Amino acid sequence: MKLDINIDEYLPLREVVFRALRNAIVQGEFQPGERLMEVTIANKLGVSRTPVREAIRMLELEGLVVMIPRKGAEVANITVKDLKDALEVRMAIEALSVRLACTRIDEKGREELKQVCIAFREAINSKLVPAIVEADEAFHNTIYKLSKNPRLINIAQNLREQVYRYRVEYVKDFSYHDNLVTEHDQITNAILLGDANTAERVMNEHIYNQEQIVIKNVTNKNN
Repeated sequence: MKLDINIDEYLPLREVVFRALRNAIVQGEFQPGERLMEVTIANKLGVSRTPVREAIRMLELEGLVVMIPRKGAEVANITVKDLKDALEVRMAIEALSVRLACTRIDEKGREELKQVCIAFREAINSKLVPAIVEADEAFHNTIYKLSKNPRLINIAQNLREQVYRYRVEYVKDFSYHDNLVTEHDQITNAILLGDANTAERVMNEHIYNQEQIVIKNVTNKNN
C-alpha cells in the first residue's frame, strides 16, 4: 500500500490525512470493500488515530467510505444507482446555474470564466488526473458563482462531495478528454453569448455523457 502525506502548516492534520486517504482510494491503492484500519493507517502515516478517525468520517461524507456495523470503515463500492441519484441532482443544479449565469454574468465574471476554461484545457494537456479533476471543479464552481445565488452555491458545494469519486472516474477515461474540452468550450461560449437554451442543453449533455462513461467503467470492473 502506497500512502504518503505532505505536511502543510496551513492545514489541520485531519485535512492532510483526509487528502492522502482520498487520493489513495481514487488511485486504487485501496480497493472497494477493503477495510480501513485506523491503527495501521496511523502507523503508516506517523500520526495518531484521532486525525485518521476524523479523516475517515470526512471520506464517508464524500461517499468514498461506508461504515459497516461491527466491522468498521470500508472503501465504498461504486454503484450505478448511487451514480444516477447523484447525477440527477447535479444535472438539475448545473442547468439552473448556467441559465442564471447567462443573465447575471458581469465583465469580471466573463474574464474569470474564460480563464478557468483555458486552465481546464491546459490541465487536460498535462494528462495528470489530479490536475484535471481540480480544473474541472474550478470550471463548474465558477459557473455556480456566476449564478449569484448563495443558496444554489451552497447546495452545489454540498453535492460536490457526493460526486467527487464519479468525477475522478470519468476524468480517468482519457479517450473522452477531447469531448470534455469541447463541451466546456461550448458551455463557456453559450454563457458569454447569453444563450441560456444552448448553455442548458450542452450542460445536460455534458453531465449525461459523464454518467454513461462511469456506468461503462463500473460495469466493466464488476464483470
